[in-house]
Amino acid sequence: MIIKNASFNASYPGILKMPDDKFPEFAFIGRSNVGKSSLINMLLDKKSLAKTSGSPGKTQMINRFVVNNKWFLVDLPGYGYAKLSKKHRGSLKKMIFSYLIKRQQLLNTFVLIDIRHKFQRIDKDFLIWAGENQIPFSIVFTKSDKIKNNELNKNLSSIIKELKKYWNPLPPHFISSAVNKTGRNDILSYINELH
Repeated sequence: MIIKNASFNASYPGILKMPDDKFPEFAFIGRSNVGKSSLINMLLDKKSLAKTSGSPGKTQMINRFVVNNKWFLVDLPGYGYAKLSKKHRGSLKKMIFSYLIKRQQLLNTFVLIDIRHKFQRIDKDFLIWAGENQIPFSIVFTKSDKIKNNELNKNLSSIIKELKKYWNPLPPHFISSAVNKTGRNDILSYINELH
């Protein structure tokens, strides 16, 4: 898929405020500081379309970007936002889960996992929740440029082994790097297949 144009559409505080569009939506979500904004900018070939930040938990609304005048990329708040109050965390979780379960335009959710680390409990719990709620998802392993190949393969093998306990066949998964543009064509081709 060639990205001809991509632009910010709108931010929404929840699903009830979102219009009933005909275009399909592809959501991106992950633990705070997983490199979500950098990945979105790399996919859309725009340096600062999605706002990157050194402080995790920056995204706190549902942000939509219209791509090629054909589909929406949806940037969801990260999970694991430890610095927010318990009440605020609860309202964000409710907003995210409501979108993922109820939004009819949603065709796929890309769950981002930092490949530099072993399988985190918070990521595993989210994937199991998505599976139990029949939310279509695939996995994007981020920051592959920041780890040596043997360590990457070791972590990937360990995560895949754990995933096989819950999924057969495995969900689609992609290795990515926002720096090297690794995985860009594969992810965009997959989006193209789905809509």
